[in-house]
Amino acid sequence: MTTPEQKHRKHAKTINANFGNFGRLEIAIMGTPCGEIKKLANQIIEDLPGFHIAYVDADHKTEQDEKPASIHAGARFVYTDKIEFKRIDFQGSFERYERNKFFNQFDLVLVNGNHFEADMQIIVVDERKPLERKLERITNAIAILRQSKDERLPDYLESHFGKELEIQPLYTINETKKLSDLIRDTLVLNVPRLNGLVLAGGKSERMGIDKGLIDYHGLPQRAYLYRLLENFTENTFISCRPDQVKSLESDFKTIPDSISGLGPFGALLSAFREFPNHAWLVVACDLPLITTETMMELIDGRNPSKIATTFFNPETKFPEPLITIWEPKAYPELLHFMSLGYSCPRKVLINSRTEILNPADPNTLLNANNPKDLEQVKKRLKK
Repeated sequence: MTTPEQKHRKHAKTINANFGNFGRLEIAIMGTPCGEIKKLANQIIEDLPGFHIAYVDADHKTEQDEKPASIHAGARFVYTDKIEFKRIDFQGSFERYERNKFFNQFDLVLVNGNHFEADMQIIVVDERKPLERKLERITNAIAILRQSKDERLPDYLESHFGKELEIQPLYTINETKKLSDLIRDTLVLNVPRLNGLVLAGGKSERMGIDKGLIDYHGLPQRAYLYRLLENFTENTFISCRPDQVKSLESDFKTIPDSISGLGPFGALLSAFREFPNHAWLVVACDLPLITTETMMELIDGRNPSKIATTFFNPETKFPEPLITIWEPKAYPELLHFMSLGYSCPRKVLINSRTEILNPADPNTLLNANNPKDLEQVKKRLKK
């Protein structure tokens, strides 16, 4: 008899990225007229200038003269550079997976909850827009706004929340600063957790020996970096070729390349495939002078609003992809660049929203790729 486990699996098992109807973190404002929702959303956006925020609205009263002439003529998509801002108009559907791709870059998506659903909600008590028939949309409310402190909640809301009402933040409609602070705290709490990845899958052809096995600090470089990363990350892994797994130390967790032939780019994609909702602190065995201080400097300078945080390498005059924190929002960007025929992590950093730090000690970014570099590093370490 065939067990369910033995049945043919049609699709490879993968981990889903954390997306809602629009973005990774989304909040619907509901229970008041649309104009009031827009005002409240704009105030929140103004209060949170350090974050990359999007707003989703609906307008069912579009006048004919609002449509671009090209749409009238039959165009499906119109891009307009308005100098001070850019505008996109298009005809056709905008389904969830298309929305996820578009809103991937944003830290927060505020949504008009009168028209759309979102994973979290801000409830406004307003008799002009009662929520009695939309209770099924209230699944994860983070705050309730009343018109005044003395206003009693409608019976249907008290019944819906039950005992949860005792711990539910209650503000008045004018306490937007408190609401914005709550949302800021929510954003901070939802900063992706950090995993570590040691890039050790290269063939070291220029060096002539495995760079991961070179002893700079009393143990093989891959082991040194692994132990270093363990101090800062939730999980740490060695990135390697599949044929290397058996030769690695047994206490090392590994992520073998599931996309081969792309070097560090493939290693990074393989890591995101396993943990798409974690950020990845990636460091290569090519960098022998990396220290605890280097790691702390990078982590302290981390900007989760960008797709990555990295160092500027003054020697190459480019960002240094061999020691970088890649945020989950980088995963779709990497796949996009690969679809265009590019497999260079540095190109992604240069052409994306990247936080670039100036290292306190540029020498820590010294890259050892050949025997000459190796001797130079060993002399430096002896000083």
